[in-house]
Order: sequence, then structure tokens, then C-alpha cells
Amino acid sequence: MIGSLTFLLAPVSSSSSSPFLSLHRLSCFHSSPSDILRATTRRLALAATKTRSITSMATEEENTGNVKRELEKVFDLALKATVPNETDVRPLIAACTAKFGDYQCNNAMGLWSKIKGKGTEFKGPQPVGQAIMKNLPPSEMIESCSVAGPGFVNVVLSKNWMAKNIQKMLVDGIETWAPKLRVKKAVVDFSSPNIAKEMHVGHLRSTIIGDSLARMLEFSNVEVLRRNHVGDWGTQFGMLIEYLFEKFPNSEDANETAIGELQEFYRRSKNRFDSDPAFKERAQQAVVRLQSGEPKYHEAWAQICEISRKEFDKVYKRLRVDLEEKGESFYNPYIPGVIDELSKQGLVEDSQGARVIFIEGVNIPLIIVKSDGGFNYASTDLAALWYRLNEEKAEWIIYVTDVGQQLHFDMVFSAAKRAGWLSADDSTYPKASHVGFGLVLGEDGKRLRTRFSEVVRLVDLLDEAKNRSKAVLIERGKDKEWTEEELEQTAEAVGYGAAKYFDLKNNRLTNYTFSFDQMLNDKGNTAVYLLYAHARICSIIRKSGKDIEELKKTGSLVLDHADERALGLHLLHFSEVIEEALTNLLPNVVCEYLYNLSEYFTRFYSNCQVVGSAEETSRLLLCEATATVMRKCFHLLGIVPVYKI
Repeated sequence: MIGSLTFLLAPVSSSSSSPFLSLHRLSCFHSSPSDILRATTRRLALAATKTRSITSMATEEENTGNVKRELEKVFDLALKATVPNETDVRPLIAACTAKFGDYQCNNAMGLWSKIKGKGTEFKGPQPVGQAIMKNLPPSEMIESCSVAGPGFVNVVLSKNWMAKNIQKMLVDGIETWAPKLRVKKAVVDFSSPNIAKEMHVGHLRSTIIGDSLARMLEFSNVEVLRRNHVGDWGTQFGMLIEYLFEKFPNSEDANETAIGELQEFYRRSKNRFDSDPAFKERAQQAVVRLQSGEPKYHEAWAQICEISRKEFDKVYKRLRVDLEEKGESFYNPYIPGVIDELSKQGLVEDSQGARVIFIEGVNIPLIIVKSDGGFNYASTDLAALWYRLNEEKAEWIIYVTDVGQQLHFDMVFSAAKRAGWLSADDSTYPKASHVGFGLVLGEDGKRLRTRFSEVVRLVDLLDEAKNRSKAVLIERGKDKEWTEEELEQTAEAVGYGAAKYFDLKNNRLTNYTFSFDQMLNDKGNTAVYLLYAHARICSIIRKSGKDIEELKKTGSLVLDHADERALGLHLLHFSEVIEEALTNLLPNVVCEYLYNLSEYFTRFYSNCQVVGSAEETSRLLLCEATATVMRKCFHLLGIVPVYKI
């Protein structure tokens, strides 16, 4: 409801670092890549034999914010008492969607299939379920249990325990509800635009999906290396450098202003490359000279990269996305050593003049050295994967690119598994995952393009989202109430947040149709609606006149009303939802949870008077708990919350 809101932005911490794109030079190595590789290959082989199971991503540490994990502990004891001779039985706990309970233990049927015929005293799955329920140890979190169907043990949580757990979160902080994962260090490779080309709408998906996954991992206390694998080391640099030399014989004249718009500079050089054979030959020679390290060509390459880098940086700042650049060029010196090691393991074969690795089940080989002796994407990606596992000690490497690159990464990962770099089983570390995403479509059902059939520039999309938000605010007279700075900041928060949420709420694997009208709608599952819901909660608390921080210490939260309890139960699902989103690498799971949370709150607020009621203190605490969880969801999605109506 943009028109009726007075948005105020959350303050930005002045202490937050902004390690945006940084330049890495090829001359920074203190020892040769081949020496480093040989010294660590044995260490990697040993590490591969010490992988850790991630069948359950959560650790065994105390995690009282995760109801599912707490119930697993209780039912684990019951299962051991029920079938003491059966080993490796893990509790199967799931949130209920039926009216019989809040959670459900689903082990009975599986256990019955294992123990029948072994002289067991049980006569079927339901008696197994009855025994599991009977053997449950006393627990303050469980109010009652029942057995339904073929042994499903339904659990009703204690409303007193629920209330106490929510209030504890308010006092100790939402971080106490963070998932506790086994992985300690991860690389998230995302965004990855090409130098000398503008970021387009396709980069929006990679950038915000990758940022959201990185935020969720960081919230879960995982050290995350946010890597921008920019395309800065390809054959296109030959034509760019040669065109630069042609236009500016005096290299000192080739500054950012003289080159102008880099995208247009790229187009002009590409036209020369395609139409002038002599220029094409010089450009191809320029690639050789660049890759051989000639200073003049390296300086020109660095200059083009820096100009492009500044443009990328502007977009990342607008999106509030932090990245550290380690582009293709960074890994180039490691490629020969990596290929040498793969060859020593007998994985590399000659095929039609090229050097390849054959992957079982795939008709085409993975080419790692082209027939002309040059390297390619596979060469770079294998070197990057080796570096991330050995030098950066990452346990989980996540690549966020479009679904069209799925086969490429499957082949790279298969080669790495054959080499012993990655675990052969994707349920153990170290592991690598490809996070694919579909296309952004226009209303014609085709890839989103301008009316001139060009790919939509990302800056244009962001500008349009912001301008439309600002226009609605002005239409409602907010320009007369706010300063220009407040108007600009609010338009950005709503516009950029709406664009991010409209993308993230979709399952990343599917295509989706882009629509500004739907994206900025103030009704339904949109960021605008959710920002409004959060602002309304904050308004309720302010209007009470109570000091919410003091109430957290002195007040008590109760969940006596059915709608209070339903809202409280959904709040308690938060930790397991974030864990699920990370396990499956699906940010839309968080979006769905956030939207449902706003719906539960609306039902609660419609049926439960807050300010002026006998239960005011408790209900204000429930409001604050809802707002706290909403803000954390916004943060995990990269959206800036608003606070006032």
C-alpha cells in the first residue's frame, strides 16, 4: 500500500564493511602455482578420506530454536528404547499440516518393514508407533501425543514451552534461532559478469540468489567467501586491446573519459573484428601477447578491467551486495599444474588433437586443452575448484549460474570426484553444488528484451522500479511531507526490494514473467505488501506507548488464544525453514514462510485486540517477535525494511 505509507528506512551501520570488487594481479604469487599444487595434492587426497556426513545438515550442538531438531533428540531416545537392536535409526520428524498435531514422527512404517520376520513382539506398524509414544521420555516441550493411521505419532507442543522459547529469543536475539550447520567454510560463486559488457537482467538472478544464499550461510555462522568469477581472460580481450591501441596510440590518452561507454567500445571493436581480416589477425596476436605477459598488453587489459569494474561496483552498491573479485585471470597460472596432476592420475586422454576427460554417461568429453593448445572454461573451472578446496580450504563450493550451464558443471564435478578432490557421495563433504536458475521472460513469453530486441540492462530495470515507486509516493503527497533524501531512500527500498522479492519468490529453476505492475502491487505476495505488514506491526507497538525493550525483561508472553498459538507456532518454524532453504538452496522457501507469517499475523490481529486489552503486554511481545523474524527474513533476502506508516 505504497500510497498510504510513510516509510522510514532502517539505519545502515557505519561499521559495515563494503569489500566490493578488488583487483588481483598475476604477479602476486610468492611461490609458483605448480609448487603449491604439488605440495598440497597429497593433503587433499588425505582430506578426501575424512569427509563428514551431511545427511543431516544440523550439528548435534544445542539448538533450542529449532523445534524439529529438539524433537529429534527426544524421539531418538524413544526409538532406542523401542528397537534397541536396530542401529542407525534416525528420527523422521516433520511439521504437521493436519489437525491432529503440530509435528509428527514417521518412523513406525519403516521400522516395521525392518523388524517383521525377526521374531518381534510387534504385530504391525501401529503397535510400533504406540511403543514409540510410550517410550518417550518426559519433556516440557510436549503437551500431548497420539497415534494415527499406520503408526504416525502426532505431537502437540506445550503452549507454555512455545511462549517461553519465543520470549527467550526476544531477550537473547534472533541469532539464537540460527541453524547450526556442519559446514564451517563455503564459497558462493555468483553474479560473474563479463568485463566490457554491461550487466543485464540475467545477472540480477545470479546476483540476488547468490547474495541470499550467502546471507543465509553467514547467518548460520558459516564463513562465506563471496566470489565474483568475472570473465576477464578471454579471446575478446584481443580485439578490445587492439582497438584501444588503434584509437589511442599514446596509451596515456586512453582514460575512462576517452573510451566513453565501454559497452559501445566493445561493439565497435567487435564490428572491426568481424569485418576486417587484418584487424582480426592483429587481435588474435594480441591475445597471445597478453597471455604471454607482455607489459604493454597487460597494462591495457588492466585498464579495461578497471573501467568495467567501476560500473559493476555501482550496481552492487545499489543492490547492497558485497563481492570479492577473483576472475578467470586469477586462476590462469594454476591451470598447467592442475592438468599435469589430472594427467598423472590417468584421467586425461588425447582426442582429435585436444586433451579431454571422458565422463561416464555423457556422450561428449570434457575438453580441458583445446586442439590449438589453448585453455577454456573447463580448464579455468577445474583450476578454480582446486584452488578453493586447497588454498581457501572451503568445504562447500556453490556456483550460481543459469540452468544452461548445468551439464558443464556436472562434468566438472564428475572429473573432480574421479580425481578424489570431491566426495563421490554428495551427502558428504567436501562437495560442490550448481544452483541453476531459469529465464526472466517478457509478457510475450520470450526472454525479456527491450523493444529494440536488446537484452534489458540491469541498471535500467532498477531505475524503472525506483522511479515507479517514487511516482506513487509523489502522487500520494509524500514529497510534501518528506525531505528529498527520504523520498529517494524510500523509493529505492521499495523499488529494489520489490524487484528482488519478485524474483526470489519463484522457484529458481523455473522461468518467470516479469511485470512491474505485479511486482509493485500492494496486495498479495509482494515485497510492498510485506513491507507494509512490517510497518503496521511497528506502528502498533509505537502507538501503545510502551517501552518494548523493558517489556522483554519484565513482561510475560502467553499463547492462550488459538490465533496467538498459531502465530507462535509459525514463528517457531523459522529455524527449520532456513535450514530447509539452505539444504535445497532455494530462497523461495524463505519467501513463502515470510508471506505466510504476515497472513498468520493478520489473522491474529483481526481476532485479538492488542493495545488496551488485558493481554496487552503479552500481545505486544508477540508483535515484536513477529517483527523481529520478519526483519531477519528481509535481511536474508537482501531487502531493506521500513518502519513507519
